[in-house]
Amino acid sequence: MPTPDLDPTHLTRDQVIRALQQMDLDGPRMPLSTVYDLVFMGKRYAPRAVAQLAFRLALGRPDAPWPLPAGAPTNRVLEQLDFTIATKRPTLENSPLLDGDVAAQEQMQELYTGATRETPPAKAKGIKQVAPTEKYPAEPASASGPLPAFEVQEPAASYQHSTPEPYDQAMALAELFISAEKLAATLAALRRRRNLILQGPPGTGKTYLARRLAWLELGATDAARVELVQFHPSYSYEDFVQGFRPDGAGTFRLQNGILVDFCQRAAQDPERPYFLLIDELNRGNVARIFGELLLLLEADKRGPAHAVRLPYAPAGSPPFFVPANVFLIGTMNLADRSLAPLDYALRRRFAFVSLEPEFGAPLRELLAAQGVPAAVSHRLTTRLAALNQVITDDPDLGQTSASGTATSANRPLSLPPLRSGCN
Repeated sequence: MPTPDLDPTHLTRDQVIRALQQMDLDGPRMPLSTVYDLVFMGKRYAPRAVAQLAFRLALGRPDAPWPLPAGAPTNRVLEQLDFTIATKRPTLENSPLLDGDVAAQEQMQELYTGATRETPPAKAKGIKQVAPTEKYPAEPASASGPLPAFEVQEPAASYQHSTPEPYDQAMALAELFISAEKLAATLAALRRRRNLILQGPPGTGKTYLARRLAWLELGATDAARVELVQFHPSYSYEDFVQGFRPDGAGTFRLQNGILVDFCQRAAQDPERPYFLLIDELNRGNVARIFGELLLLLEADKRGPAHAVRLPYAPAGSPPFFVPANVFLIGTMNLADRSLAPLDYALRRRFAFVSLEPEFGAPLRELLAAQGVPAAVSHRLTTRLAALNQVITDDPDLGQTSASGTATSANRPLSLPPLRSGCN
C-alpha cells in the first residue's frame, strides 16, 4: 500500500528490492552513477536512481522527487539497509575484474590502499552498537600486563623427497600408452623449444606423461628438480612471479613467487636440467600470470643477457632471467569450452602434442595383466570406442565447432570413461 508521508530515512529493504526488480524489468533506462554503484546479486545500479524509484513506489506517486542529494546522504540510507555501495574504479574493457566480481575488487582495494569498508549498524536486538572508532572492542587487560602478540609459526615439513631411482625409455614405454615414435618426437620438441604443452581430453594421462618426460630428461625420478603447479581462475602474477603477500607477522612484504624461486634454484645448478610442470595451464589468465615470460620463455632469450627488471622489484635489485636449463611442460584440458584460448603470442612459444584416448592393444594388455577375461576386455574396449565415436561425431562436442568449422582449440574432444594412465 502507498504511504502518504514517508521520511526518506525510513525506507525498508523490501521497498528497495522491489525497486531493483522494477528496474530489471524496465531495462537500463537510467545511466549508472559516475562515482558510486549499488551492487546487488552481481549487478550494478545508480544508488540515487534506486532510492528515488523505491521512494516513489512507497508513496504511490510516480513524480515524487527524492529529497536527499546524491553521494554520502543517499548512500548512507542504502547502506543502513545492508546494501553494498561500491566506489567505481576505472577498468579496462577486457580486464578480468568484471563488474560482477565485486568481492575481488574490494579485496584488491584493501590490499593496495589499506582501506576497509565500514559495516552497516547492527539491527538485531541484543547486538552491541560499535562506534566507527571502535571497530574492534579492546580486549580486557590481564592481571599480569598486556597479552603477548600472537605469532604464526610455519609447521615443519613432515615429508622428504624420495630417493631418486634410475628411469629410462624402456621403463617409460612400459607404463605409457604411446608409441616409441611419438615419445621420441615429443622429447625432440621439448628439447628444441624448451616449452611443451600436452593437450587433449580429460583422462588421457597428460599430467602423468608430463612427469615422466621430466624423469626421462633427468635420467631419474628426481623430485628435487621437478616442480608442479596448477593454474586456476584466482591465480595471479603475484602468486607466480612476484608480489606483496602477507607474512606471519600480519604485514605485507615483497615475496618471490614459484617461478622466481624455481629459476634461482636452477641458476645455481646450471649443468643439470630443471622442469616446471604447469597443470591446467589454460584455466588461468595465462598472459596476465606469465608477465615477463612473454619475452623470456623463448629458447633464444634465456640467460642473464636477456634479463629484465620485474615491476615490483626495488631499484638496484638484480634483474630476472630464465636460465637455459629450465624447461616448462604444461597440460591443457580441451573438453571444457568455458576455458579461454591461449594468447597467440604465448601459443607460438610452445610446442604442442595432442593426446587421445587409447582403447587398443595397450589397454587390452593392461586388462589381461589385471586378470580381466578376454571377452570382457573386448566388449569393454569396443563399447568405449563406439561411445567416443558418437561424441566425436556430435557437432557440439567433437572435432568441429557448433558452426561446423574445424578449429585448433576444439580437437580432439572424445571423452574416455576409462583413463589411459593416472592423470
